[in-house]
Amino acid sequence: MIGSLRNTMALGIGIATISLVSAGRAAIPAARSADAKPVAIKVYKTPQCGCCKGWVKHLRDNGFQVETMDMPDLSLIKQKYGVKPALQACHTAVVNGYVVEGHVPADVILKMLREHPAVAGVAVPGMPSGSPGMEGGSKQSYEVLTFDRAGHTRVYARK
Repeated sequence: MIGSLRNTMALGIGIATISLVSAGRAAIPAARSADAKPVAIKVYKTPQCGCCKGWVKHLRDNGFQVETMDMPDLSLIKQKYGVKPALQACHTAVVNGYVVEGHVPADVILKMLREHPAVAGVAVPGMPSGSPGMEGGSKQSYEVLTFDRAGHTRVYARK
């Protein structure tokens, strides 16, 4: 009787765990779950940029563990990580070996980390109004692009 009760409880817990995991994947989970460490991301930005601070807040609000590196000039960072001029924005980040350029939404970063595409990273060129860190004013639609070291791009998400 006790053995049967234990098996039933274990089965019930297993089903609950599977349901929670499945539900989390369908809804694009936060960068941290109850049993996992937060995703660490390193953001290179200029110290005076307010929209960069807004994007960092967006990442933290979505569970990322953010380390910021304030630098007066980001051109060497962008060159080091292969961010071509056409893709550049006001900040550059690195997460799990991928480059994140500009105001890329947290859910798109998480999608990239789940899917592991064979790219150098993702970018939102420029500073589109309504993107994370650029709230206020009229929201414009924009594309999140993947890119490789040769500069080839492809649309990864539309916002």
